[in-house]
Amino acid sequence: MQFAVDLQNKTGKSYLSYSSIKIAMEDMVSFEAYCRGTYYKDSDALTFGSAYDCLLFEPNKFDERFAVMDDSKIIAEIGGGNPRVTKAYKEWKSNFKETLGDKRLLSVDDNKMAIDMITRLMSTNAYDIYLADADYQVEATGFIGDVPAHGFLDAKGTASFGDYIVDVKTTRSVKGFRRDVFSFGYDLQAYIYTQLTGISNYVWIVQQTSYPFTIGLYVCSERTLESGKRKFDTGVEIIRSFLEGDMSTQEYYIFEEI
Repeated sequence: MQFAVDLQNKTGKSYLSYSSIKIAMEDMVSFEAYCRGTYYKDSDALTFGSAYDCLLFEPNKFDERFAVMDDSKIIAEIGGGNPRVTKAYKEWKSNFKETLGDKRLLSVDDNKMAIDMITRLMSTNAYDIYLADADYQVEATGFIGDVPAHGFLDAKGTASFGDYIVDVKTTRSVKGFRRDVFSFGYDLQAYIYTQLTGISNYVWIVQQTSYPFTIGLYVCSERTLESGKRKFDTGVEIIRSFLEGDMSTQEYYIFEEI
């Protein structure tokens, strides 16, 4: 298909992912950097989410990907009311990071919180029903129309009600997750994964990142999938214009009626 050929020729990519389409909708300069492998976005929240996922789904790979930073000794040495803002602490942390290689840095407190959260999750029937016997990190590849797409499902399983997909998310507020679905593009992700697998049962297991680590179970509706489809179509058309040479990344800007 021509879209796949153009995508390969212009970006070196064989497929689009949820992340690449989401980035294209935000900024095409970032999309081009993403395709080149030079796009980098990180934060403590993103690192925590990745560590949580790794501990839940691939715990045997945690030590390869993360380093837990115990700064209790240096904090005791520096003393004072806020030692983490001092020059001595920042120099110590910088030197520690240099020893990590490709590993991501996780604090002792965040590591403990992730473990406590997962322990709480595993005590629920939501875990027993949807995660205990499911397959984790399942690769999904295929075409959506003429668009090659790819992704990794957190979990895929089979129950009395049929096959299902589970996407596990952490959030500041379980009650506010409904807004997160649309503001963070989780509806787009759900649309892509349901299209690639042909599985319509899609659920989010959501856990709050503050004690007592409240858990929510949200079922993806047809309305949400339709919202995801609209975002998919919009993102793909932006990328298609770029691939066909109608638009350079520098020329792109957002135009909407509000």
